Amino acid sequence: MKRRTFVGLALATAASAALDLGMAQPAAAASKEIVYLTPGLDLPFWRYLSKGVEKVAKEKGYGFQALDSHNSAQTQLQNAQDAIARGVAGIVISPTDSSTAPTVLQLAKRANIPVVIGDIGTNSGEYVSFIISDNYEGANGVGKALAELLKAKGWQDGSVGIVSISQARKNGQARTKGFKDALAAAGIKGDAGLQQMQSYTADETFKFTQDMLTANPDMRALFVQTDQPAVGALRAIKAAHRDGQVLVAAFDGIPEFVDLLKSGDIVVSGMQQPYLMGEKSAQALFTHLEGGTPEKQILVPILVVTSKNIDQLLPTVKETVFANEVK
Repeated sequence: MKRRTFVGLALATAASAALDLGMAQPAAAASKEIVYLTPGLDLPFWRYLSKGVEKVAKEKGYGFQALDSHNSAQTQLQNAQDAIARGVAGIVISPTDSSTAPTVLQLAKRANIPVVIGDIGTNSGEYVSFIISDNYEGANGVGKALAELLKAKGWQDGSVGIVSISQARKNGQARTKGFKDALAAAGIKGDAGLQQMQSYTADETFKFTQDMLTANPDMRALFVQTDQPAVGALRAIKAAHRDGQVLVAAFDGIPEFVDLLKSGDIVVSGMQQPYLMGEKSAQALFTHLEGGTPEKQILVPILVVTSKNIDQLLPTVKETVFANEVK
């Protein structure tokens, strides 16, 4: 039995047990509290999205709590059960992956607690609204920018590697397809393989990049599909004495990316706007709580930030990407 299938069955069993025990029933009156279920607050992206949700919740006079799932579907389910048992007014969730999200949605539905999905997506289930970045177009833009740079250097015949986020996530699937489609359209065919993140750390991507560099002496570019791990890729390239010989493209953004883009260590990053996504997620939830009907899907554009346009886009990046944490 595949691991993902096993996890899905385990979560379904846990959900059923929770319902049988009455754990999914809220308190008599919903509290004025909004909960955000996040894959992992150690990743800046989720922290910034959390801040966006928190800002709107507090503006509306509600309490707020972010519950960290530590990239575990089982922990996210437990966090959901705890929030539901408290009778929270609403939940914003960024699922650990799209295949396990329906279990949480089922519990919330039984307890009549509205849920907004902030990024990642779900394979099924009922929810109020889905706030998502245009991952395909963002990754496609990254691929186009990278292809132009490879051609300018005469490196279009070299291979290109990918360190991806989970391909069980719909956003991960879209990033991979968007990027590959851009390279194919540009006539760049070299494939140095794809490694799929599990821990989402710089150290993990350092090892992935080392392996790719060893296996592909002709590798000329690498696409890392999220922010902090891209720093691990840069370390591996430097350790292999290949700096200046392999272009690094990234996704999302952390404050360190500003100087890395300016220096050309990272040549392009498709920056989602997590703080803005968090705001829009909470706004959709409150539209529902106040009797309105938000759009079922709200698409947030991705900023394709390069070494050439970083100065121009920096004011927007500081607010909508970095949640005003960067001065």
